[in-house]
Amino acid sequence: MRKQMMKVMIGLTSGALAMGLLALAPASLAEEAPKQAKLFTQYSDTSRIGQPYAKDPSVVRFGERFLMYYSIPPARDNKQGADGFPTGWALGIAESRDLRKWTKVGEVLPVQEVERNGIAAPGAIVIRGKVHLFYQTYGNGRRDAINHAVSSDGLKFERDPGNPVFRPTEAPWSAGRAIDAEPFVHGDKLLLYYATRDPDMKIQMIGVASAPLSSNFGAGDFTNLSKDGPALQPTLDWERKCIEAPSIIRRGDKLYMFYAGGYNNEPQQVGVAISTDGVSWKRLSEQPLLTDGPPGSWNDSESGHPAIFENDGRTLLFFQGNPDRGKTWTLAATEIGWNESGPYLK
Repeated sequence: MRKQMMKVMIGLTSGALAMGLLALAPASLAEEAPKQAKLFTQYSDTSRIGQPYAKDPSVVRFGERFLMYYSIPPARDNKQGADGFPTGWALGIAESRDLRKWTKVGEVLPVQEVERNGIAAPGAIVIRGKVHLFYQTYGNGRRDAINHAVSSDGLKFERDPGNPVFRPTEAPWSAGRAIDAEPFVHGDKLLLYYATRDPDMKIQMIGVASAPLSSNFGAGDFTNLSKDGPALQPTLDWERKCIEAPSIIRRGDKLYMFYAGGYNNEPQQVGVAISTDGVSWKRLSEQPLLTDGPPGSWNDSESGHPAIFENDGRTLLFFQGNPDRGKTWTLAATEIGWNESGPYLK
C-alpha cells in the first residue's frame, strides 16, 4: 500500500499538485518518496525478435567513441549459425559519439563449446589499449561461470582458450555459480565482481575475486576474496531474495557499488553501497536510489541491472527497464550528481 501510494504521487503530471500532496503526507512518507529519473538517453535492439529487447548494459570509452555491450535474446527461428551453435542468447554491441545516440555495430556470438547454450551479461573494461570482456555462460544453472575475451577494436573478440576463467570455489555459502561479471581496476589488481546463489539456488548474492593486473586474467589468475561469505546479500524488503549486477565507480578514496535488488520485474530497483577496500561493503541507504517507474511509464515493471559510467566529469547510470513484465526490454541512462552524502539523481 505504501509503495502504491508513492507511485501514484510520483505519477501526477502537475508538479504543484504533487508538491501539495507531499506536504500533506506524513514526514516519513514524504522523505521516502523516491525520485524518478530524468532520461539522458534510451536505446534498444529489435534485430533479433522484431521488438525492443536489450538487457544488461556495460559501457566503455574506446578511443573517440563509446561502446555499449548488452545481452540479446535468441532469434525467433533459433536456427544454427555458421559455428553450428543455436542462435541463442548472445551479446550486442552499440556505438555512440556523444552517449546519446546509439547505433548497433556488431554482435558477440557463442564460439566455444562452453558457450553452446548462450552467453549474456557482459562486463567490459579497457586495459592497456584493449577491450576486455567478461561475460557469463547461459542456461547451465549452477554450472554457469565467467568467460573472458579480448579485442583490439572493440568489435572482434579473441576468446581465452581456458574459459571459463572464474567460478566461486571453496565457498560453502555459494552454489558455485557466477554471473553478472563486473571488472574493476583497484591498485595493482583487477577486481572481478560476480553474482551467485546460495546452495539451494534461491538467494542471489554478490561476491568478488581478484587477479594481478599484470596477468592475462585466465582461469589460474583469479583468487576468490569472498570465500567466507558474500560481499553483499539481500537484507532489505525491497531487495527481496536477490542482489545482483554490481557496477563500481571510484570517487576519491571511496568505492561505490550500484547494484540491483530484487529479481527481474519484482520489481528490480537500484541501490548503492560504499567501500574503502572493494571487499567489504556497507549500504548508503535502506531505500533504492533508482526505483521502478509510475504506472503506465516505460519502466513500470522495473529499473534494473545498473552500469555506472563516468566521462569528462559527467556520471551516467545506465540501466534496463520495461512496462510489460519482460516482454520487451529497453536500456536507458540518467545523470548522477554527487554531494557529501554520495550519489543522487540529477
